[in-house]
Amino acid sequence: MKPGQRTRTTPSFAGLHPASKSASMAARGASAKTNTRCELALRRELWRRGYCYRLHVPGLPGRPDMVFPKHRLVIFCDGDFWHGRDLEHRLEKLTRGHNAAYWTAKVQRNVERDRQNTSALSAAGWKVLRFWETEVLRETTKVADRIEELLAASLSHAHRTTARRASTESGGR
Repeated sequence: MKPGQRTRTTPSFAGLHPASKSASMAARGASAKTNTRCELALRRELWRRGYCYRLHVPGLPGRPDMVFPKHRLVIFCDGDFWHGRDLEHRLEKLTRGHNAAYWTAKVQRNVERDRQNTSALSAAGWKVLRFWETEVLRETTKVADRIEELLAASLSHAHRTTARRASTESGGR
């Protein structure tokens, strides 16, 4: 390392290559970043219940799939493969496959990035919910119920805070 050069804190993919350019393009093309099937299913259910939200807000770490700004709540619908569901099992399978070093490093980096984004959002005062794609697709109603509970609790807390503030400002009457 040269004097004045910083130590790298993120893994490097230097020396690791996808199997081929066409394989890499196919893998990236097959995995949508936005408007995935599970995301659309959850959005439809929340919209049906009357909730409004913002989508893929670029200024927030990780670009959450759904954002409820008034409630300081963000939702991520994480793909099972790319975000490492059952990580140990996933890595075990990847090590037996083609180009194992590349894929294990890729998935592990995604998982680490998810943790960093969740921490950054929490530190900034956001509530963060992450759901696996299979969970959303199999139990959309239950996932929406959980979100609805947090939204209701958030409104209840906001109402108590506003009422308390109004009471103090009016002299406690």
